This record gives sequence, C-alpha cells and structure tokens, in this order.
Amino acid sequence: MAIRIVRLGSARSADEGTRIGTVRRPPRGIPKAEFATQNWYDVWYPNLAPCAETLKLGQAAATSADWAAFTRKYRAEMATPENARTIELLAVLSHQTNFSVGCYCEDEAHCHRSVLRALLLDKGAVLA
Repeated sequence: MAIRIVRLGSARSADEGTRIGTVRRPPRGIPKAEFATQNWYDVWYPNLAPCAETLKLGQAAATSADWAAFTRKYRAEMATPENARTIELLAVLSHQTNFSVGCYCEDEAHCHRSVLRALLLDKGAVLA
C-alpha cells in the first residue's frame, strides 16, 4: 500500500487507486463528469493546494531563494490544524490502501507536489 505522487492528466498506474487532485482549480474545458475518465482526478481536494498568492510565488520562482520562499509559505499553509490533520490522515491511510495525489505541473521539482511529498514522508507515509 502506498501513495503515488502524480501529474494530473497522465496515464494511471494499474495499482494507483483513487486519484486526488490537490489543485486550486479544476481542469479547463473538461466536463466535470469526465475528470476521472480522462485521468485528471477522482476527488478534488483543493485544501492541499497552495493559495493563489503562494501559487504565483512558486510559478514565478526563478532562483533557489525564490523557491525557498515559496516552500516556506506553502509549508506554513500546510501547518494549519486542518491541513496538518489531512496530511496525517493521508499518511496513515497510505499504510492501508493505494491512492495518489497530484497537480498539473510538468516538473515535480518545481511544483508544490515536491513539498507535499516531503510533508507526507515527515508524517510516516508510505510512498511508491
């Protein structure tokens, strides 16, 4: 059992399980009824996405200092009680079932997924 960190819209792995979209907005131009069948996500959970201001900071990050600033801000958002409990819940569930979390960004290293991966690992999650 494990969590996969994925790019939304990519082909699914056979044992991926439920795909959770940790994005601020649904995919454009796709009917809601087709989100799952087109490999976007099964469940939309924007709570784990950076807020709009933080997202812009990450997208504009051109230096390692810029990325560090984004990471600090996103980690602070995920440290709120509600988000911290969600991360703990996902970490515990990763020991019992397969599921995935993802975002649209092409490069995970320059995406909140990389920070979310670290936060999940810090809470003892099993990652694929």
